Amino acid sequence: MEEEDTDGGIRFSSLCFVNDHVGFQGTIKTSPSDFIVTEIDEQGQLVSKAIDESVYEISETQSEPSHFVKKPKLNIQDVPSDREGNEDATNLPGHSDGDRSHPSASDKEDGVNGVTSKCEKENVDLLSSLLGEKTRTLLEQFARDIKGMWDSKTELTEPSREFSLGRIPDKNLRALLHSAVRQTFPFLITVGKNSEVFVKPNPEYKELCRLVSEEEALGFFKYLDAKKEDSKFTFKPDTNKGHRKAVHHFLNKKFGTLVETKSFPEQNPSAGNPNTAITVRFREKARTHGKRARLEREGRKAVYTAFTLQKENLEMFEAIGFLAIKLGVIPSDFSYAGLKDKKAITYQSMVVKKVTPERLKNIEKEVKKKRMNVFNIRSVGDPLRLGQLKGNHFEIVIRNLNNQINDSASLTERIVEAIENVKNKGFVNYYGPQRFGKGRKIQTDQIGLALLKNEMVKAIKLFLTPEDGDDPLNKAKRYFLQTEDAKGTLSLMPEFRVRERALLESLHRFGMTEAGCVQAWLSFPHSMRIFYAHAYSSRIWNEAASYRLEAYGTKVVAGDLICLDEDAEEHFPGSRVHLVTEEEESANTYTIHQVVLPVLGYNAQYPENKVGQWYRGVLSRDGLQACRFRVPALKLNVPGCYRHILKHPHNVSYQLVHPDSDVNVEGSHANDVTSSLSISFDLDASCYATVSLREMMKGDV
Repeated sequence: MEEEDTDGGIRFSSLCFVNDHVGFQGTIKTSPSDFIVTEIDEQGQLVSKAIDESVYEISETQSEPSHFVKKPKLNIQDVPSDREGNEDATNLPGHSDGDRSHPSASDKEDGVNGVTSKCEKENVDLLSSLLGEKTRTLLEQFARDIKGMWDSKTELTEPSREFSLGRIPDKNLRALLHSAVRQTFPFLITVGKNSEVFVKPNPEYKELCRLVSEEEALGFFKYLDAKKEDSKFTFKPDTNKGHRKAVHHFLNKKFGTLVETKSFPEQNPSAGNPNTAITVRFREKARTHGKRARLEREGRKAVYTAFTLQKENLEMFEAIGFLAIKLGVIPSDFSYAGLKDKKAITYQSMVVKKVTPERLKNIEKEVKKKRMNVFNIRSVGDPLRLGQLKGNHFEIVIRNLNNQINDSASLTERIVEAIENVKNKGFVNYYGPQRFGKGRKIQTDQIGLALLKNEMVKAIKLFLTPEDGDDPLNKAKRYFLQTEDAKGTLSLMPEFRVRERALLESLHRFGMTEAGCVQAWLSFPHSMRIFYAHAYSSRIWNEAASYRLEAYGTKVVAGDLICLDEDAEEHFPGSRVHLVTEEEESANTYTIHQVVLPVLGYNAQYPENKVGQWYRGVLSRDGLQACRFRVPALKLNVPGCYRHILKHPHNVSYQLVHPDSDVNVEGSHANDVTSSLSISFDLDASCYATVSLREMMKGDV
């Protein structure tokens, strides 16, 4: 797929394929009912299903940010989910919660000299029950061996040294085990592979021990793994500014997506002078200060109503704008876990603030007139956050099936071969075209680039650039670019264009200056502003994935980044990313399905091969060499994340529907006269069905 820049130059190279089948031709989205998208919530349930409202009681679990892992519903309190722990952190070294004073690491019990300390007794008991005494004893011996090597300054001669705890089929029990190990032995990390749990040395722990005491390192990693919201961790007071700077740099480089660090003076009783100590806190709360903190605290006391929104052939923001008008709130009072297609029937979770369930139920009839429906209406404690979903379920009909040009083979065989290949080998995990908007002249990534470069006026003009056509929307945009008359443009802009009207109202009030354009962008909800910055990062990721596959194919090479955790989704910290060594390349230690590429942001770690050089070249090309991926004026912070190059569809099923017959033949090779293909599958969050279909069909869809 090639896209042209406005100056006629190619701005995006052809997307790659990883399967070598021939593919087939067909048409998707002939009608909205041919493309049905249903969110899968964090409990793994389709949001289109009627729910038991008693399950959705207001709870602390629902209030966690999207990057905090949810707790499965077990009979044990505060059970963490798979991969990362949520133990109560109030007894951790150097920990402070809420308004309590925060003692330094030296004030707490040392758990380093022995394998465990008193505060770890519960985890030890849990390990015994999960593993049995024999495996627990072997685990402790493995931990002692690793600590012994580090204490004696001996380098580990086996970089991939690991210890298997065995196969744990039950995901909730694996979650318990992950947390118990990491809380008991913070100098180890746990990795899941096909339900088997492995334990490895934690290289970040050893690196931190070069900067701070072992006691502090232990406390910090326990704090990090516990992920207790509103909590803090404070290192020992440190008078050496250069040393503090080194600690700040390490923590922000390795864990900056989760936490932020600051230095605060701390009174030293013996010296009578204040020393400075580094305090760490989780980033979600680090941003809530001053007036914003007060507003957020008040917001938590507000009424929140959750519901499932069904819409047909309707843009999501248009649907939100309509609901906002009917409910007497503003669009930013709505929160959601992900964006959904327009030309489709979609089901997604929504939460609206300051609206009671009864009030939402009262507008159900009016909503249905707009090709929408609202159901599963209930009270909840908090808004939704982007990414707060497990994935999406797709039910798709592909019509007008044909062979590729000059292909005389059996069409049915081609279709079956294509689906089975992608099911087994996966597809390149590109961001789909809807990420960049349907505009031909201007796409969302160009607006995002302008925002990242603090070019506010340019970003406004890009947003209001018309496409070809004389419909009211494009007429209004064309008038604005010719006159910059916001008030006159408002009179031309259709009422349902909520975003454009909000922008124009702000421009009319504040003017078409840099400062006025900042105010105009602030009329958008934060989730919408960040969307444009993410669109730019997504475009570059697509280009990077193509370059990586063209440069090295599907072989894992030295300098590649791989994800250590098979269960990790898109947003995981840099501590889970490993740089492939030359020895590992030679030994074929990893597969292409483990390779990740960074999505641009201030904490992105780049591959250390030709792909890393390519990233730096792109930043230079786009004038972002000095970009910190923060736009303070718009309250935008883009930390970046990592995304797997390849993904697989799950739960794939399909039927070839023959004309003049009510018989659906699954996987049949008997009859090549097929009129349509009905296919359904699940994709992880942030994966695109159109991209998966493109890999199957071997052509743009």
